[in-house]
Amino acid sequence: MQTMETKRSIKSVAQKIADFSRARHRMPTYEEMLTLLAVRSKSVVHFWMNKLLQERILEKDKSGHLTFINPLVGVPLAGEVSAGFPSPAEEELRDVISFDEYLITKQAESFLLKVDGDSMIGAGIMPDDLVLVERGREPKTGDIVIAEVDGAWTMKYFHKNGKEVYLEAANPKYPRIKPLAELRLGGVVTQSSENITHSISV
Repeated sequence: MQTMETKRSIKSVAQKIADFSRARHRMPTYEEMLTLLAVRSKSVVHFWMNKLLQERILEKDKSGHLTFINPLVGVPLAGEVSAGFPSPAEEELRDVISFDEYLITKQAESFLLKVDGDSMIGAGIMPDDLVLVERGREPKTGDIVIAEVDGAWTMKYFHKNGKEVYLEAANPKYPRIKPLAELRLGGVVTQSSENITHSISV
């Protein structure tokens, strides 16, 4: 039987509360935390809230209500992706970067990639830009995706016409890409550096 400690961690508890706060634009009540944390006793909720207070993740405002000290959103920077010809992906976690809480709706499924290449400059995505990617999102024609094509990763526009699927650059010097054997989607690009900067500065 798993113990409470192996089921939950400070990070996972903070993540659940942050996800709730982003979705509802408020902190959950202690009653709601029972369901959120899958516990039966409010004493367990108090235990974890005290942990988050001790770790300086949460603080109490003047009214005694709990609130996050730092921005709610922290997403992993997971390496680079080729915006040119497909290339092997870097799977190594590089860093964690925080952004405005309204920028990301699904933090747990989101990660950042640094762009290498110029095939998406027509979409305003330049070399060394950062793109925000959401895993598990069903792409639509015209979405920019991160995809593994025949064993190599790239970032391109996604197109589906009947059973035919292909990737297309936003730079005329790059040819259309059709998988010879396999195409595996890693996620849909939801923001680029320009939009991220704009969202933060507003």
